[in-house]
Amino acid sequence: MTSLYPLLFTPIFKERIWGGTKLADSLHKEIPFAQTGESWELSTVPGDVSVVANGPLCGTSLQVLLDQFPAEVLGSQIHAKYGTQFPLLFKFLDAREDLSIQVHPNDELAAARHNSFGKTEMWYVMQADPGARLLVGFNQNTSADTYVEAIEQKNMLSLLDAFPVQKGEVFFLETGTVHAIGAGCLIAEIQQTSDITYRLYDFDRVDAQGNTRELHIDLALDAINYQKVQAKQSYTAQVNAATNLVDCPYFTTNQIHLHDQLTMHKSGASFTVYMCTEGAFSIQIGDQIYNFALGSTVLVPALVLEFQLLGTATLLEIQGK
Repeated sequence: MTSLYPLLFTPIFKERIWGGTKLADSLHKEIPFAQTGESWELSTVPGDVSVVANGPLCGTSLQVLLDQFPAEVLGSQIHAKYGTQFPLLFKFLDAREDLSIQVHPNDELAAARHNSFGKTEMWYVMQADPGARLLVGFNQNTSADTYVEAIEQKNMLSLLDAFPVQKGEVFFLETGTVHAIGAGCLIAEIQQTSDITYRLYDFDRVDAQGNTRELHIDLALDAINYQKVQAKQSYTAQVNAATNLVDCPYFTTNQIHLHDQLTMHKSGASFTVYMCTEGAFSIQIGDQIYNFALGSTVLVPALVLEFQLLGTATLLEIQGK
């Protein structure tokens, strides 16, 4: 067996009507489009499966690795729960314009309608222009009738909670939470492996051919949580320690302000992923050192039980559940 090591993947870029150039300007990624909205960093969504970009396994599909070494990559707990499926999807998003107002179905609805996982997700704000905001949930408890009426009157924004945002803020979005990333935000997103989105309102935008994007107003009716939610997460950052940001049934996310060196001990139950949101860092395993830049998303296979984080960086540390 080829020895497993911290794996970097070739980004999968997505052209979006609302995208821009921050993935290049801020994260130094070689974007292929002037309107690059998303960099899928780590994915097994059908048609968008990540490929290893570093070391001896360079060029190998993540799904091939999962098929050959499922427990070694995923961990004993995740392998037992998901087989050879990778349960999470990792992205960076650049919203030059507002994204559509949308909602994601839960596991039961997504399985019944789309043979897919649901889409519980979280956002970490990496950068925000002055005046940038996120729309998350309703500003008061509401109803399906009120939602439909607001859509018909193109008054959806009046129902939603708007949060002015700045770097370092965290939002956790359970399935059913109506939301939109606002213009001027650069976001790290961690979510279930799913590409199911119900679009409710798109600000009447048209593409280069003059076409509007498809809406899913009726499909969303029984997917929406009509109650007010508490999505914004509070935390107190610490140096050289794991500060918990989100702990949900699908993943745990910590923030690490790395300074010099930190030794990590893992159980082998789950893989670990590091997203570098500031600075640069290295992972040392024995006498091997692997270097990673700002904007890197690194998969540490579950069989790697002890390693050192080196450098000066802000990291998101994610483990599956």
